Amino acid sequence: MIHIVQNIIAIFFILAGLFFFTTSIIGLIRFPDFYCRMHATGKGDTLGTILLFAGFIVYEGVTLTSLKLLLIPVFIFLASPTVTHSIGKAAVNCCAKGWEKEKSKEEGASA
Repeated sequence: MIHIVQNIIAIFFILAGLFFFTTSIIGLIRFPDFYCRMHATGKGDTLGTILLFAGFIVYEGVTLTSLKLLLIPVFIFLASPTVTHSIGKAAVNCCAKGWEKEKSKEEGASA
């Protein structure tokens, strides 16, 4: 009975991780500029990775392997925001332009 509950919890975490990976991919495709895309992928990938590995740890149980699996998302949790910030700062230094809303003809005539 405990194994069934353990498997259900593991499947929930893995599916939640896959959901956040999917939403970050949709954000990468749909968002208008570099900065929005980077924000979506940075947040979604970090959370998706943590949830996936949480599912793997729950599925594995309390073993040495699960301790090793715990270290991977800890390092990703520490490294991913740092890397995202560095890439964003490099984009600002290279003068990457952000998205600007286009004015429609009606808005331009009334202004």
